[in-house]
Amino acid sequence: MPDYPEIPRHIAIIMDGNGRWAKERGLPRLQGHRAGAESVREVMEACIELGVEYLTLYAFSSENWNRPATEVSALMNLLDRFLDEKAKDLDRQNVRLLAIGQLDRLPAKTRALIERIQARTAGHTAMTLVLALSYGSREEIVTAARTLASDAVAGKISPSQIDNEVFASRLQTAGIPDPDLLVRTSGEMRISNFLLWQISYAEIVIVKKFWPDFRQGDLFEAVTEYKRRHRRFGAL
Repeated sequence: MPDYPEIPRHIAIIMDGNGRWAKERGLPRLQGHRAGAESVREVMEACIELGVEYLTLYAFSSENWNRPATEVSALMNLLDRFLDEKAKDLDRQNVRLLAIGQLDRLPAKTRALIERIQARTAGHTAMTLVLALSYGSREEIVTAARTLASDAVAGKISPSQIDNEVFASRLQTAGIPDPDLLVRTSGEMRISNFLLWQISYAEIVIVKKFWPDFRQGDLFEAVTEYKRRHRRFGAL
């Protein structure tokens, strides 16, 4: 294991490029998503090895519902298979599972599987794996604002009491530290509506490889780059 005396407490990853990876090889898009599952396994193991406490993966965005119905259905089936297969690994690795996003939009079978695994792994302590599913950060922020507005109208909170900490407590990531490091694969220079509030001071590392080609060594390199940065949080 590389020697990292200081590592990010929370790493978030935009797993991009599955479709293009498949297209370059003349394969169906779904094959790219299947290949990306191996990268998830490698990155999880690398994070556990490093002592990362939280790993958040952007697995399915709220915009992804606009893809062809056949692809969405195939992705949901792949997600079910992934969760079912990973359940034993999460137990073995002592990893807790959390899910964020508009989970009510997921198929009932998928929701039930997520709930079952979350309950089963609730006491695990080695690392927390957060899956962003049917997730969109703008929607998350709007929902938090509506909740606070409703509470203010009901007299449960005064508008003057709403600060950064109070607002963050209404986000789906409440209780989870903000990401220290954001990694995006495929070379794209976009945030894509992912954790907009939470990554305010995250260090961003862009990797040119497509997600199915991303391996432990690439994660270690991203952490090495993170360690070169001087995090000022707005100070000099």
